[in-house]
Amino acid sequence: MSAATHRQGSAGRMAGGLGWFSIGLGLFELAAARPLARGLGLRGQENLIRAYGLREIATGVGILVSRDRRPWIMGRVAGDALDAVTLLAGAPRASAFGLATALASVASVTLFDLVCAEALRTEEGDRIASRNAARAYAGRSAFPRGTQATRGAARDFEPPRDFRVPDPLRPWSAA
Repeated sequence: MSAATHRQGSAGRMAGGLGWFSIGLGLFELAAARPLARGLGLRGQENLIRAYGLREIATGVGILVSRDRRPWIMGRVAGDALDAVTLLAGAPRASAFGLATALASVASVTLFDLVCAEALRTEEGDRIASRNAARAYAGRSAFPRGTQATRGAARDFEPPRDFRVPDPLRPWSAA
């Protein structure tokens, strides 16, 4: 089973999409650090933007290869908070439109990250509950003393007369 398909639920697919998005965003931040810094009012901070790009790529790869994706998604949320603080620090030098667009983008991606983290938590809880429910009945039977104790228990049973076939309905004997 490949790392990308080990989560079959919709939350797992959403996490995978966020992983690929994170890698793409990281590559963009690495490749276009200078124009990004200029547009966001962060001139001279190109290396910081490149470091954020590396963080995005590492988080995206972590999401895609990890069995437990939730910590990586929460890492994205922390990274989003760091991005917002960095944007606000450069706000006096940024254009109002550029800052508003960047903050809106970060806020919407943060919302996706939080929804995904909660969905992963819920899916995992459902899986655990289902597994525990199956285990709860695995060792049970309808026989309180076990099936071996039932063997031969009815040898001396004599059914009551009203449980028997009534005499007029009994088959005739050829005697």
